[in-house]
Amino acid sequence: MDAPLTFAHLSDPHLTSPAGASLRDLVGKRALGYVSWRLRRHRRHRAEILDALVRDLEQVKPDHILISGDLVQLGLRHEFEQARRWLAGLGPPSRLTLVPGNHDLYAATAWDDALRLWAPWVASDVGDGAAAAAGPDGCFPVVRLRGPAAFIGVSSARPSPLFLAVGSVGPDQLRRLERTLAETRGRGLFRVLLIHHPVLAGAVHWRRRLTDAGALRAVLAREGAELVLHGHAHRASIDYLQGGAGSIPVVGVPSASAAAVDDDRHARYHLYTLARRSGGFTLTLSVRRHAAGGRFAADGAPRPLAQRA
Repeated sequence: MDAPLTFAHLSDPHLTSPAGASLRDLVGKRALGYVSWRLRRHRRHRAEILDALVRDLEQVKPDHILISGDLVQLGLRHEFEQARRWLAGLGPPSRLTLVPGNHDLYAATAWDDALRLWAPWVASDVGDGAAAAAGPDGCFPVVRLRGPAAFIGVSSARPSPLFLAVGSVGPDQLRRLERTLAETRGRGLFRVLLIHHPVLAGAVHWRRRLTDAGALRAVLAREGAELVLHGHAHRASIDYLQGGAGSIPVVGVPSASAAAVDDDRHARYHLYTLARRSGGFTLTLSVRRHAAGGRFAADGAPRPLAQRA
């Protein structure tokens, strides 16, 4: 019997600062985003909270870490470089899987100035010295096979017009995803789908929705998955989607750096334990929440989340 696999999920750290951006950088949507950061966002996302989360991860030592996007604020090159240094400190590419969020592609950006800088963490089945992914076409879905799990990362990040934070998967990526889900199901793997935008209708305001969520849900209905993880909504949630052989848990986390009054929006990350049992799987969820004293701690007892025969 395989040893249990532990993996952590965090999202929306918004860890970078656009301070020092030039006037040439701040055109169109980025200008409004910069004003929003100066007035509000820099107070909502606290570096000391994210630092405490990283220290907790270092103590908990999960086998793998999943991040569902929004590492940066405005998608500027110097932000991507700052986030790359943070990723390198968090863990080697073999231990960390990343998908981008809408803030990571806040405006149209050249591949070489953006996701190429994170390529070792957004490429399929890489080692610590992996070469950079060749380019955006065909990069997603990312597939990482770790023990009994297949971590499948889908990009919903697209530049969107002013006042919108929508995303989409796109027909080509959906076709590749359907094949990937079928192949990994055939291998008897526990399939974890990682995406930035929520897949369920009504999870966020229409201005922040996944525009082709219905098409993605149809793929999941046909091929199934064992778990779907997302961010973007900046709140904790557990819902279920019917697909494949049964219901699929759909779990969202708040921002990893959020200083919020509402409990379901305050900083936390989720820790999962996946075990193979009697020809099937059991999955347990533990919540690690930012608590008094500025440290992260367990929030309640672990809860069973899924079981597959």
